[in-house]
Amino acid sequence: MLRLPPFEYLRPAGLEEAIRMRADAGPAGQFVAGGTDLWPNMKRRQETPAVVIDIAALPVLRGVAAGPGGGLRLGAGLRLSEVESQRDLLAAYGAVAHGASTISTPLLRNMGTLGGNLLLDTRCNYYDQTFEWRRSIDFCMKKDGDTCWVAPGSPRCWAVQSSDLAPVMVALGAEVTLRSTAGERSIPVAALYADDGMKFTTKRPEELLTAVTLPAPDGWRAVYRKVRRRGSFDFPVLGTAVWARLAGGGPEPLVEDVRIVLGAVGSAPLRARAAEDLLRGKPLTEEAMRAAGAAAWKPAKPMDNTDLTLGWRKDVVRPEVARALAELL
Repeated sequence: MLRLPPFEYLRPAGLEEAIRMRADAGPAGQFVAGGTDLWPNMKRRQETPAVVIDIAALPVLRGVAAGPGGGLRLGAGLRLSEVESQRDLLAAYGAVAHGASTISTPLLRNMGTLGGNLLLDTRCNYYDQTFEWRRSIDFCMKKDGDTCWVAPGSPRCWAVQSSDLAPVMVALGAEVTLRSTAGERSIPVAALYADDGMKFTTKRPEELLTAVTLPAPDGWRAVYRKVRRRGSFDFPVLGTAVWARLAGGGPEPLVEDVRIVLGAVGSAPLRARAAEDLLRGKPLTEEAMRAAGAAAWKPAKPMDNTDLTLGWRKDVVRPEVARALAELL
């Protein structure tokens, strides 16, 4: 049985107290909400915070309110099951609700949070093992070692960003709000991620992700598709999020603007800009969908560090992008 290492457990009464506790703890501190990522990581000794600050009971992190310009502001502490079932989301932000519904299992969606999924630790077959297993082959670059076992000659870590909601939020152009004792700042979700398996977010360690703001649903459409071995529980081996503004009716509307974002094919969500350029300003025909899929295939660079073979994971980008575009109709 894997056991948690010793730590001090703190439960703040409010948001400001939580932020102050984290500042006082310094590098030894860590926030926890659902714990579906942190607790297993601690059991495997991937993370060993000396102080854990539980923010799950803070109501201010679980609200849903109108955002600026007619958008929607979601508290980062909302359970994934709440995001999945929110009526406002189902009506106007179906891709967000659907993305949340694909994460893990109902039991874990009742625990995991919106903010937690956006900050999900990057994954790798060599990293996500017990302490004893990792020690037996020598530790990897991401924790305690200096070698990336996926690409031993590489100077960087190639662990994979496996969040389902990250590509959705990047495609929508959503923003996140971050709080610390230094104040509050808001940044695009796209700017939250860095293409590095170790330093995979730009969030400062002491900052707390408090909210996600979705743009107003002013005529755009969005979809999310997930590829995984099983129909539940598994992390994605490919996530495809597409946002588009279409003009005109009929089976082949004009693509006024579009964003295509791939998940689980790199250490950060990947924007398929060449595919977008092929579609923008042109009719959304079947031929255009296939061409966009081929263009999105080129920059996708999955590594041999998650489920299924890397060749298959790359090849499936072509049809999945085309299918996601077809779903917009």
